[in-house]
Amino acid sequence: MDLMQIIRIAMRALARNKLRSSLTMLGIIIGVGAVIAMVSVGQGAQEQAQQQIAAMGSNMLFVGAGTVTRGGMHMGWGATKTLVYADMQAILRECPAVKAAAPGSQTSAQVVFGNDNWATQINGTEPQYFEIRTWPFAEGTSFTQEDVEMAANVAVIGETVRKNLFGATDPIGQTIRINNLPFRVVGVLLPKGTSAAMGQDQDDIVLVPITTLQKKITGQDWLRWIMVSAVSRQSSYTAQQQITSLLRDRHRIRPGQDDDFMVRNLADMADLADQQARLFTVLLASIASISLLVGGIGIMNIMLVSVTERTREIGIRMAIGATEGDVQQQFLIEAIVLSLLGGAIGIFLGVTVSYLITETLGWPVLVSPTAIVTAVMFSMAVGIFFGFYPARKAARLDPIEALRYE
Repeated sequence: MDLMQIIRIAMRALARNKLRSSLTMLGIIIGVGAVIAMVSVGQGAQEQAQQQIAAMGSNMLFVGAGTVTRGGMHMGWGATKTLVYADMQAILRECPAVKAAAPGSQTSAQVVFGNDNWATQINGTEPQYFEIRTWPFAEGTSFTQEDVEMAANVAVIGETVRKNLFGATDPIGQTIRINNLPFRVVGVLLPKGTSAAMGQDQDDIVLVPITTLQKKITGQDWLRWIMVSAVSRQSSYTAQQQITSLLRDRHRIRPGQDDDFMVRNLADMADLADQQARLFTVLLASIASISLLVGGIGIMNIMLVSVTERTREIGIRMAIGATEGDVQQQFLIEAIVLSLLGGAIGIFLGVTVSYLITETLGWPVLVSPTAIVTAVMFSMAVGIFFGFYPARKAARLDPIEALRYE
């Protein structure tokens, strides 16, 4: 008996009990659909986390002023004043794994335009900051290095500041006031959204030349941070070691003493976010797989009932020449067909539910071909695993006893 003939017999046997076959497939349908939907949610969360981190910058390292203990009180980061512009120049000069660097300091201030005002963060930096952060412009351009050298009163604003101060008005060329100082808006940045690391609105910001901030707003001559871009993501770890060693030497920090700065690598954050998202995906998939297990048990149960109901049929087939292998193959294929049909419908259900989740809840989902292929293979494996025992039982029936069965 060839394979196609066995498949046709299996399909006819399943068609004789359409309702029972449909209810048997239901467990597989729900299981496969749940696995695909849950894996899609997990992978969507993973992709979103990676995009948020990638939006922070290209192969970026954050070098920040460190902490200090004063009068028994441990101050937060940025409390030291030892990170200076010369440190950034030394990093560019003496760290081969570093591609670019931008200095920075910051403060908070009320920004005024016309009758509107907005409390926001004022950052001072240099033009290369926008390249390191991979932050393009929606309108206008960056301030120039000449603006930095002249401590010019020019500003680049984020989308949140633009929306709250200007509304429908074009901000380019307009004058805003920061601490009663006039600043001409030269550029508006494209929105980046919430920071994956800090959870803050990255678009709620005004950027001015570092010299302008230090000389006209804060009066500080030290840096709060230095944004560094490594040559590649792999070399970011080398750059981190080079920067740490260089700054410890420049700041005369003895062995065993704590750093008065910190170096944070975004690659570490990306890896951590990836691990967390993978764990989340595996957890969701594991929970959903319970439905597949229940569906497989349902297949085994129905196939055992089918073997009992068709005992006489099995005896007749064996009497006219069917071998144990033919009988076992027939019942095994019936179980596999049930699983694959349920899996096919489950794939459609899972993809549909995934997009419904996005439409109704706004959660990011990523339906990957790998998840679909895995679900199909898993459903086939369920059919083989749970169909093997009933098929083996049918094949081992004594033909004479089977013929006598009523």
